[in-house]
Formats: sequence, structure tokens, C-alpha cells
Amino acid sequence: MNDWIERDETRVWHGFTQMATFALNEPVIVERAEGRELIDTEGRRYLDAISSLWVTTLGHHLPELDAALTAQLGRVAHTTLLGNGNRAVVELSEALARVVPVADPHFLFASDGASAVEQALKCAVQYWRNIGLEEKSGFLALQGAYHGDTIGALSLGDGFHNEHFDLLRFPVLRARGYASPGWAEEACSLVAANAGRLAAVVIEPLVQAAGGIWIAHPEDVRMLAESCRENRVLLVCDEVATGFGRTGSLFASRRCGIQPDLLVLGKGITGGYLPMSATVASGRVYTAFMGDDLGPRTFYHGHSYGGNALAAAVALRHLELLAEWNVLANVEARSEELRQLLDERITPLAQVVDVRLCGLLGGVELKSHVDARAVCAEAVRNGVLLRSLGQVVPLVPPLTITSEELERIVSVLEQAIAVVSENGSHA
Repeated sequence: MNDWIERDETRVWHGFTQMATFALNEPVIVERAEGRELIDTEGRRYLDAISSLWVTTLGHHLPELDAALTAQLGRVAHTTLLGNGNRAVVELSEALARVVPVADPHFLFASDGASAVEQALKCAVQYWRNIGLEEKSGFLALQGAYHGDTIGALSLGDGFHNEHFDLLRFPVLRARGYASPGWAEEACSLVAANAGRLAAVVIEPLVQAAGGIWIAHPEDVRMLAESCRENRVLLVCDEVATGFGRTGSLFASRRCGIQPDLLVLGKGITGGYLPMSATVASGRVYTAFMGDDLGPRTFYHGHSYGGNALAAAVALRHLELLAEWNVLANVEARSEELRQLLDERITPLAQVVDVRLCGLLGGVELKSHVDARAVCAEAVRNGVLLRSLGQVVPLVPPLTITSEELERIVSVLEQAIAVVSENGSHA
């Protein structure tokens, strides 16, 4: 066994991983990275086709982001935002305010997407309490949703062995998800019928990502947003996975033509450099929290590392680079190339059920008898890092991916499916 794997197995507990079989699954132990490739402790290279769990937008070890981090280190690494501010956070918030699809936005920072979802839930409930409608405390979420692993986020979510934590979860009203025709009409009916008790509807706009890369029609998402507005129910858009260019626009909400009351950001916000997330509140929601100093309208919530200055400095430079490098144009062009490659070489395969793609957020659904994990393991052995979600193999490369690298990803995936099928590997 690789010494680093043994040392890892001895002391590290990995999320969403069965540690009893960790070493047997030939894990990659990364030592460094260059561009869009990871390099392990043995010197082997892997094209990061999952963007390190969908966070690395521009690539690894970028001089521009390294410089932003180093410059901020010369000032201060972190100061609390509880009652005080930080220049880096102010500048990031101002820059984000110019681009997020939220009216008169205000930013509450945290360190991960699930925590930002929790903030949004608490904001939604307290908003209604602050304006005298305490009975509006429930939530509507969708089948196939994934919003993170904290208790509130788990309550909104559907699947991923949540049954272990059922005693901790609160009930939510559940509508069908994007995989079901007519989901939007059903959700709108539920909103209208339950408006008096609903604080908010929580969705992943355009794409239900971790639930299997299910894609909605923008007009259906817009229909649900209109229903929320008409029935006085807040709309929360979780763009942890879809934000910062992943679907081809800076934010998926904008592609749908909607303005949520609360927007959740994470993953790509720092380009994959440092943990950071944000809950973005509209001016209408934010104003409802104004009142006496430390009075009952105050939002009694905050994280020790929320608004970390290092993360904020990198996030600001990352946002600038998205524009300077015209990254969205690359996403659009490469998405069309990837779609063509998948249509020609993956969709026709007998082992494939469906191929779904929006921007550079894609998934290949394999038939139930094909071991998706074995397919990903074979791809890794051939230098392309993939990780399955059930029977779906997500394809989520960095937004700066090249045509040649897309060809490499699809070729390796095609070969991996063939090898696993020939060897008779089964789920």
C-alpha cells in the first residue's frame, strides 16, 4: 500500500466515504496541482474533471489568485464581522452587489454552502416574525433536492441516506422535482394552497445538481417564482452549485429571469481556493431586521470565520478574472463541444440511460447493472478524476477547460464504460 494512503487511512475520516474500504478503492492523495491537473504523491497526473467537487472554476495554482491571497496576507488574515468590518469584505460585497440577481442585495457570509442555506432558512422564518406573521414558518422543497448536510439543509434535502437523521430533521412540504414532468404546476398548486403557513420555497434554480444533474426549463422555474410572489411566499435560490458561471451565465437565477428574495452562494465563489459562502438578502428582507440595538429584530446568528479576509480577497479577484478572461464565452463554446462529444460517443452506448448537460454541469446516467463507481475508478486509473453520484457520473470540469481536455475526458469515460462492461462489474 502507498505509504500516504496508509497514513491517511490511519487518521483521517473522509466524508461520504466508507473508511473500511477506503484504501481498497485506490484513493488519489494529492500533493500539488498545476492548471487543471492534480498531481499525486507518486507524481501521477489527473485531469480534474470534477473541479475538486465543483469548486475550482479557473484551475489550480493560478498566479493571479495566488497574488491576491499573498497581498491580503500582508494586511491581515482574518478579523471578526460581529459588530465590526473588514475592508476586503466590503470591497467583495460591493462587487457582488453589481452582479447578483437580487434587488438591493445585502451579504451575510459563512464558510460552506450548507451553512449559508441554514442562514437563509433562519432569515426567512425571522422575516415573517419580524413583520408579525409568525404562522408563516414552513418550507416547500423538491424531490431530488440536495442543499447540504447541516440539519436544516438535510431537512430540505431528499435522499443521500437522510433516514439516519430523521429524528433531527423538521418536516417540509415536498413537491416533485425536475425529473418529473409537471413538477412546476404541482409546486405552484402547493404554494397557493399553503401560502398562509409557508415562509419560503427553496429550490436549486435550473439544475438539481447533486440529486443527479436534473435540468428544468427556465420558464417552469419562472412560473414557480411568480407563484411565490403572488402568494406572498419568499423564494430562496440555492446557487451553491450553479453560481459563478457553471451553467453558462454568472447565476442560473438570471438565466431563468427571476430575482429571489434570498440567494445562497458557495463552492466557486473563491475559485476553489478557500472556504466561503454567502446568503444574499434582498433589501425588502434585510429592512425587516432593522430595529433597536440588540433588540428582538436583530438577526442573532453569525460564524467565527464568516467573512474571512483572505477568502474575500481571493473571491474579489476571482470575480474580476471571470470578466477579464471572458470565461462565460468559454463555458458556452466548450458546452457545445461537450454536448456534441457526448451525443456522438456516450449517448449511443448500450450502458447509458441518459446524458444531461447545462453549461459545464453535466451527468451521464448509467443503467442499473453498470457499476458507476467502477467506471469512475477506471477513469482515474487513466488520468481523469471522476466521482459518481449513484448511477450518474457527473462531468463538472473547470470553466477554463480546453477542447483537447474535453476530448480527453470523453475518450477516457467511453473507454472506462467499455472496460467495466467487459469485465462484468456490477453495482
